[in-house]
Amino acid sequence: MKIKHHEIIPNEEQPFAFCKLGREPYAKVLTEIVNTYADGFVLAINNEWGTGKSTFVKMWQHQLKNEGFQTIYFNAWENDFDNNPLVALMSELDTLTTSKNKKTFKSVVEKGAVLVKNVAPAILKALANKYIDSKVISEAIENTTKASTEILEEEIKEYASKKKTIIEFRKELEKFVKQENSSKPLIFIVDELDRCRPNYSVEVLEQIKHFFSVSGIVFVLSIDKKHLGAAVKGVYGSEQIDSDEYLRRFIDLEYSIPKPSTKDFIKYLFEYYSFKDFLSSQERIQYNELSEDAKNFILMAEFLLTKSNSTLRQQERLFALSRLVLCSFKINDYIFTHLLFILVYIKIMQEDLFKKIVNQELSIQELSNVISDLLHTETKDSNRINLGFVEALLLWFYNNNREYPNKINLLERDEEGKPITSIQSKLIIEYENLADYFQRIDRKQYSYWKLDLLLKKINLTEPIKIQ
Repeated sequence: MKIKHHEIIPNEEQPFAFCKLGREPYAKVLTEIVNTYADGFVLAINNEWGTGKSTFVKMWQHQLKNEGFQTIYFNAWENDFDNNPLVALMSELDTLTTSKNKKTFKSVVEKGAVLVKNVAPAILKALANKYIDSKVISEAIENTTKASTEILEEEIKEYASKKKTIIEFRKELEKFVKQENSSKPLIFIVDELDRCRPNYSVEVLEQIKHFFSVSGIVFVLSIDKKHLGAAVKGVYGSEQIDSDEYLRRFIDLEYSIPKPSTKDFIKYLFEYYSFKDFLSSQERIQYNELSEDAKNFILMAEFLLTKSNSTLRQQERLFALSRLVLCSFKINDYIFTHLLFILVYIKIMQEDLFKKIVNQELSIQELSNVISDLLHTETKDSNRINLGFVEALLLWFYNNNREYPNKINLLERDEEGKPITSIQSKLIIEYENLADYFQRIDRKQYSYWKLDLLLKKINLTEPIKIQ
């Protein structure tokens, strides 16, 4: 049984063979774009964190290779320990050297060496050593003007030299990338840029623009533009800076991968984490009241995750924890999987609310209000999942946790003997009201259940047996 979702390793011959999100068509679109505009530009694949960008670009890289493209994959986050990204970018280019282009690459390196060197501070230090001497302070004062003049002259020379070198660097770089394959551009993928130190992120962008903007190289930035924009503001120390406008200086084309079907991804995660091995085992489904657990779990997951617009990474976390929690149950235990998923969801997505539930800080009516808001829907879809019954279970078990005088009588009778309750639910309940659900629960053998039985397992404070 797995409790962690491992990164998918692309099949080299069929890179999207294991893709469960149906993203191969988007890779084909992007391939057509980079092949059509081969002169060189910067493409940003902009999606939120946790939407599977890294997996997608790695699969796409293999597909590009199969179609004859030269490619480089550069994980910026893994390389931001170095202060100069130019060195890292050049190191990635070095992987493309062959006997045919080795000489040209050496020339690129020689030109780049001048750009890497920080000459001006070295000159300043040398001049400072020359003119600042504790024994001859008066001489230093007399020569201040002379020193300043020399520094300025050297900086002017250095500026002119660097400007010339940048032009030469670009020419050699363009020559290098076209030597191996002149008909297709080099696809240089930069991943995880938005997770780097802010200074490093900005320096990578600046160096791509100033040094690597040449015909024959297409840069692909796999980013969350919102987080990258925050890094830009951090570097320049101002919330007033227009980060979108700043990033437009570097990005020529922006593309967002369409979000996959939540239903399809849930089906994949359900299989990946082997939920059937437990929930649909023969030992379990022989009990009639437990036979719908797998179905109820999937339906609640589909409902909540579609409604919340959660990321793929968040969905993975929810399924991983849920599967681990199941390991603390016996094969014939009541689990109430729809309620279990709600509580796991609250723990991961609304941690403060989960703590209040655990600590019994909410009244029954307050808990009804927040759960009603969470489960609220404009449609009546009781054939798929009975939200009113799930809310009733939660309130009943929560009330069982409470000690007198906090515990209340959820189920009462009117003069005609019909079930009534003082709790008002905001959910749309099609057939029965909350009091009817309480009456159904009261007649079940699990009516004594306390919510702690689920909460302790979700908090992993109960013994676990990996199944």
